[in-house]
Amino acid sequence: KGKQKKTRKYAIMKRMLSLRDQRLKEKDRLKPKKKEKKDPSALKEREVPQHPSCLFFQYNTQLGPPYHILVDTNFINFSIKAKLDLVQSMMDCLYAKCIPCITDCVMAEIEKLGQKYRVALRIAKDPRFERLPCTHKGTYADDCLVQRVTQHKCYIVATVDRDLKRRIRKIPGVPIMYISNHRYNIERMPDDYGAPRF
Repeated sequence: KGKQKKTRKYAIMKRMLSLRDQRLKEKDRLKPKKKEKKDPSALKEREVPQHPSCLFFQYNTQLGPPYHILVDTNFINFSIKAKLDLVQSMMDCLYAKCIPCITDCVMAEIEKLGQKYRVALRIAKDPRFERLPCTHKGTYADDCLVQRVTQHKCYIVATVDRDLKRRIRKIPGVPIMYISNHRYNIERMPDDYGAPRF
């Protein structure tokens, strides 16, 4: 005699009456919610993001030498391809001292790339680079970099990623460093940032 196969039923719940059911007594029934009428004369409150105090129109007063440059994963890889020394090329571009900053998630991304990108990993572990700890979950660097420059507008972002560039262009006062013609260039940097202040 073959055993009859029974499929187990998961998460079976007792059928319960709705609290608004007509069969319930009046006192046990849930009262229908009344919609509050909005007063047309009342002032409307809107969430407006606060304008950063460090910006004087488009001029970012927090940016100045030594420049802190947030480096993206692919920026290091493209620099190796173009045979560019990161720190030296940054200084050639900005004519000032530059401190490249590597976040934990960028470091994790490079480590994930494996043996093929070991040169990039060695460059990222350079003692001249500043390590920035991350508190978020996961190792997706783009969101982390965007969040950082939104909160602290004291960084320049070095990337060749089109999507990341597009996202950072929406944030006022954050310049972008990119690679073109075998050298570093800067985008959205007013002319007198590097000028000495008297």
